[in-house]
Amino acid sequence: MVNTHDFGDEIVWRPTRERIERSHLQHFIREHGMQSFEELLERSTKDIAWFTEAVLQYLQIEFQEPYSNIVDLSKGIQLPTWCVDGKLNIVHNCLDKWVANPTNEPRLALIWEGEEGKSQTLTYGELAVEVNRCANALRSLGFHKGDVIAIYMPMIPETAIALLSIAKIGCIALPLFSGYGPGAICSRLKHTDAKGIFTADGYCRKGNLINLKSTVDIALNSVPTVQHVIVVRRSKNSVDMLSGRDHWWHEIVPCQPNNAALESTLAEDPIIIIYTSGTTGNPKGAVHTHCGFPIKAAQDIAFGLDVHIGDVLYWITDMGWMMGPWLVFGATILGATICMYDGAPDYPGPDRIWKLVQSHKINVLGLSPTFVKSIIPHGKEPVKSHDLSSINAIGSTGEPWNAAPWKWLFEVVCERTRPIINYSGGTEVSGGILMGNPLLPLKPAAFSGPCPGIAADILDTNGRSIKNQVGELVIRAPWIGMTRGFWRDNNKYLNTYWSRWKNIWVQGDWAIVDSEGHWYILGRSDDTINIAGKRLGPAEVESILVNHPAVKEAAAIGVPSEIKGNDLVCLCVLSPGNKSSVSLRNDLQKQIIDELGKPLKPQDIKFVSDLPKTRNGKVMRRIIRSAYLNKKVIDSDSLVNPETVEEIRRVVLTNNPARQVSHTAYYAEQEPDQSP
Repeated sequence: MVNTHDFGDEIVWRPTRERIERSHLQHFIREHGMQSFEELLERSTKDIAWFTEAVLQYLQIEFQEPYSNIVDLSKGIQLPTWCVDGKLNIVHNCLDKWVANPTNEPRLALIWEGEEGKSQTLTYGELAVEVNRCANALRSLGFHKGDVIAIYMPMIPETAIALLSIAKIGCIALPLFSGYGPGAICSRLKHTDAKGIFTADGYCRKGNLINLKSTVDIALNSVPTVQHVIVVRRSKNSVDMLSGRDHWWHEIVPCQPNNAALESTLAEDPIIIIYTSGTTGNPKGAVHTHCGFPIKAAQDIAFGLDVHIGDVLYWITDMGWMMGPWLVFGATILGATICMYDGAPDYPGPDRIWKLVQSHKINVLGLSPTFVKSIIPHGKEPVKSHDLSSINAIGSTGEPWNAAPWKWLFEVVCERTRPIINYSGGTEVSGGILMGNPLLPLKPAAFSGPCPGIAADILDTNGRSIKNQVGELVIRAPWIGMTRGFWRDNNKYLNTYWSRWKNIWVQGDWAIVDSEGHWYILGRSDDTINIAGKRLGPAEVESILVNHPAVKEAAAIGVPSEIKGNDLVCLCVLSPGNKSSVSLRNDLQKQIIDELGKPLKPQDIKFVSDLPKTRNGKVMRRIIRSAYLNKKVIDSDSLVNPETVEEIRRVVLTNNPARQVSHTAYYAEQEPDQSP
């Protein structure tokens, strides 16, 4: 069992009366005659039809034609139909509704800043015009409702404009991580029969040019379905343009009319396909609809982060991860202001994000635990030298916390007065399963509870509900944001989430809820290490390692053992000024033994310069495991630092080549990794 005392059992933050009274969540609870969050959670999960309709009304979602039934479960809870017969193009609620009812003072929809220091702002009226022009350009090129159009771009205003314009004409957006190579792009374009793609000539990271257009050109050599490529001139590097196929944004978009018709779409028509990081060669494209993903995003931003009209929301992300579209759709539905930054968060210095907060008066900042770990070695000065008084809350997602960096963020940045809203769910969820909120107190690294409308539970191996024990995080009822399945592979969707227990969604995370109702995520359940029958969550080991002053980051994995089933292996990134040594390795090993007991002694501890991560900062333990065992690494294109894979291989082979061969031989006989 995980000891939640490792994180700190005490309540460290309680909302003020003013924060409670201001919150969307409190208004919603009172609006429906309830007295507490607990009462809302119970009613919202037992009567999903009532709750979903109440959320649509609270968000003031306007349908082009009304629905006949809020939800139809005739095909089972795995395959619900929402807003039956209703017609809804969500872009009306993101833009057109606000423009039709303007305030006296133009409201900002978007603030953008580039790594080089350039900036731009767009009001809701200006953003609507740009989206209309882009929509007209797409129609002029022959795109029609239902066509798939990819977005492979840096975080620039045109990226948000492209996303909204694709939806406005009834096409389906396919966002791609801007760090993908040709293979990853090609596989996703082919899998969806994409007809078009938005890209840029290039962009800069830490002053270095990343050429996007040439990457697209290589990918399109094997994708005959793509008829048009629209290119934004961002970095002004030289690129090849294929006549008839390639079009400069500045030549075909600005000349279009300022008004564009809103395509008529059913509420359940697809709006976006977001690919998840799979562990097999077959991609998993989560399909989301106009009444699904955007609604869940807006609900979580309102109820969890308490974002109001005019508030500025910034999340460190990429449009290729779900948090990019989540930011655009969710914030605009609420009439808030999106902040976008195209650049490295620590360039030219470790204070870049805090400069953004000060310059643009950001109210809610979203980040990952990995980002916080990376800035701690620079000390408090980069934070304290900037005015962060605009921040109301910090959002966090991407991976589980260790206690020490959480407390550093809470004390140094939040000054113990502003909450860290922990947020965990996923691409297929359209947002959160668990989330903090403005009504409930916080413990370090914990979640205050499930999101309203999410019937979360924790089950043991026999499918029984448990508390104060580690188990599988599950959901017992459908919700409007759930994926409508995997693109062209519903069997895989059903097998992935619904096959273990009848009518129960299995998320694939290990979690625990303590006796006071505070929840903790301990890592992916497929990351769990079973050593001689003892289940060990990687977060338990990693928390111990990063408590050592020499360790900046750590990852724990299990590798095959003929005797124990698995051995524990740890990889550590050292803090500046520290060097690997036998004595340090022995110290860390002893620390783990002292905390967890000798049976959980690590078999190996390796020192590396970095850990494989996604752009969102998620540490990819399955990729670490594959590299350590010298297996083929699948989906390394999702990494922001793919070079770490070869470093891990090199460190392992250099230190003990004989042992590595035995692991490779062992795994060659095993079934492929099927973890989600």
